[in-house]
Amino acid sequence: MSRTVTLFTGQFADIPLETLAQKAAQWGYDGLELACWGDHVDVDRAARDLAYARSRKEILARYGLKVHAISHHLAGQLVCDPNFDARSDLFAPKACHGKPEAKRKWAIETMKNTARAAKNIGVKVVNGFTGSSIWHMLYSFPPVSDAMIDTGFQQFAKLWNPILDVFDKCGVKFALEVHPTEIAFDIITARRALTALKNRKAFGFNFDPSHLHWQMVDPVRFLQAFPDRIYHCHMKDAAVTLDGESGILASHLNFGNPRRGWDFRSLGRGGVNFEAIIRTLNVIGYQGPLSVEWEDAAMDREFGAREACQFVKKLDFPSSNRVFDEAFGK
Repeated sequence: MSRTVTLFTGQFADIPLETLAQKAAQWGYDGLELACWGDHVDVDRAARDLAYARSRKEILARYGLKVHAISHHLAGQLVCDPNFDARSDLFAPKACHGKPEAKRKWAIETMKNTARAAKNIGVKVVNGFTGSSIWHMLYSFPPVSDAMIDTGFQQFAKLWNPILDVFDKCGVKFALEVHPTEIAFDIITARRALTALKNRKAFGFNFDPSHLHWQMVDPVRFLQAFPDRIYHCHMKDAAVTLDGESGILASHLNFGNPRRGWDFRSLGRGGVNFEAIIRTLNVIGYQGPLSVEWEDAAMDREFGAREACQFVKKLDFPSSNRVFDEAFGK
């Protein structure tokens, strides 16, 4: 049996959940991965109000949809981010704006509530970001010492372990979307993040090949490196468009600008080898949802969401329990 195909609602959070559920069913999706912003999930309310939490599932059920994961990237980012500029104000309540530690304190408590909300809704996975106190040190000038990087991973563990304690109590796992600006953005840093947390099972990964592809990290190698830590899977494409003038760091050009050295693409329209990914997911035994995170600044999002659903359903196939020529002897 092929895997469930869901749609991450983060790029559609301006659409009321009921309206989006109706649209997603018409587009062919089996379920939704609910963003914890817009009106899709209020985690602080869902953590304490069981009826509200259950209403998220009930809305989806009216359209034949299910939910397997919720996602709170925005709050998670502020846990380890330096939070020292106005960009991170966008993710926090107004009372925290301009106050780095107030944003962090709010984010930590909200991420704990996200675990509680997931339990009340009845899902076992929360996807999200961690933030990073050392991302701005990526290029080692002014010189960055090994001790500075060590401190960043130590701070990550110090801040996230108490959050993960709540995840354990709730029977929910946290899946980091490995991504630039997070504590883990490639295979090497993902290994180091696990080591910092002493490999606790509450922490794993939301596999998203698009963020690996443009960094020239092989997404298949990522799956092979962490076969037991793939707690969720995003389907998202990207294209490298280097032309001799642009750079891989995107030149301070926003998404959708044709001069960028890379950009996201609707599924099947970029450079990610999804055939190899499906085959590797079969090898490692991943049976969770394939969740479309649709991003393409040059395409109508409703057209893209419908097309992406069809792409994934055509692409996916169940694993075999036999070699094709075993039938020859019978």
